[in-house]
Amino acid sequence: MVTAIRQSILPDVEWDFLAFSLDQVHVDELETPVWNRPAHERGTGVLALEWGVAIRDAFPDHFFDAHDALFAIRHDHGKRLHEEANIRDAVAGVGLDPDTVAAEVETGRPMATIAKEHADAVDRYQVFGVPTFIENGVATFIRFMERNDTDDLVRALELLDWTRLNEFKRTQLPR
Repeated sequence: MVTAIRQSILPDVEWDFLAFSLDQVHVDELETPVWNRPAHERGTGVLALEWGVAIRDAFPDHFFDAHDALFAIRHDHGKRLHEEANIRDAVAGVGLDPDTVAAEVETGRPMATIAKEHADAVDRYQVFGVPTFIENGVATFIRFMERNDTDDLVRALELLDWTRLNEFKRTQLPR
């Protein structure tokens, strides 16, 4: 999505990056939500999500670069998202002062935003994963097999208004 936005591939699309915790998805209904737990009990992705929301809301000019850098920690470099040193390195790599971002995280605003946006996505749209696209009040989860392929994104988004198709899933992928 970031590549498509940067290249103005879909100029008429309104893009909102909302927080959604995959760690929270795996929490039983009767258990304490990840945002109400001590940091060491929140799961593997909540810290990166906190920093991402802090950057999105307090340093929006750096958000896309930070989004890509935070994603790359796990998916390109195979490092752990719950290790603050990895987060700090990624943030510094996009021109932000990690101490300044950490101070924003420490205010608690990012975590409160995560809790609100996650709960809203689940309550209003039954979101269960990312990325989920919401168009005309209908949410659709799409799993892309390749990152940054804008042709795939355009093709997938063209199907969003076809509401008679609910699920299309390959049983095996050719590799």
